[in-house]
Amino acid sequence: MMTDLKNTTNNVMNETANKKEVCLQLSNIAKIFRTQDMETHALRSVDLTIYKGDFVSISGPSGCGKSSLLAIMGLLDSPTSGSYHIVGKDVSQLGVDMRAEIRNKSIGFIFQSFNLIDELSVFENIALVLRYREVDSGSKELTESEIELAVHSALAQVDMGHRAEHKPNQLSGGQQQRIAIARALVGKPAILLVDEPTGNLDSKNGDAVMGLLKSLNKAGTTICMVTHDTRYAEFADTQMHLLDGEMITEPVFMIGEAS
Repeated sequence: MMTDLKNTTNNVMNETANKKEVCLQLSNIAKIFRTQDMETHALRSVDLTIYKGDFVSISGPSGCGKSSLLAIMGLLDSPTSGSYHIVGKDVSQLGVDMRAEIRNKSIGFIFQSFNLIDELSVFENIALVLRYREVDSGSKELTESEIELAVHSALAQVDMGHRAEHKPNQLSGGQQQRIAIARALVGKPAILLVDEPTGNLDSKNGDAVMGLLKSLNKAGTTICMVTHDTRYAEFADTQMHLLDGEMITEPVFMIGEAS
């Protein structure tokens, strides 16, 4: 009886996994930087599958390959070998223009440094994403009213609608990061790639930003976060670890942390 129950449970779990929609998949990814005198293997045989609705963290010590992996995932760089699919499209060896087009439509970025333009209002910072988006064949450019609606919707998601006309330098660090998150959300990307989102924040604002990301994920946003902070990595449902360019199954402890 117990064996039958276990088999039934496993079958249900497998069926659930099979129904999940793949958002992003890396297979056997390698990245090698070559100079005249040497080769540096930044990534080695990395496999990673992120499903729609996942919250994945990737942690590891400085120099482990996190930045190289994030650059490939964000279509800012191409792998030396291996395959990369995002929303079903093979993007492994696309040219610069095609990478930029897919990046603009499918990926939202959140950086450690907020990368907001001080001369523009909060509203205009977010609207830029939509105004510079290329339009597909047969599609129409967004009207100003549609852009306004999308921006205010994104600001509402991060509880910053009352700051739409402020300039970034009038906001605290935590508020600026919330605006950066709204900018990443406004184009309705397939995934948010988050690079050390708390690196420039104190612990109180860092906790608040992580709580916001967790809430967005619970509402359906797919997130992949790169961090060196193991405490914040635990906010993710799936925790991955990089060491010397390879994914490992055991956590990587930084110097000074408890083992």
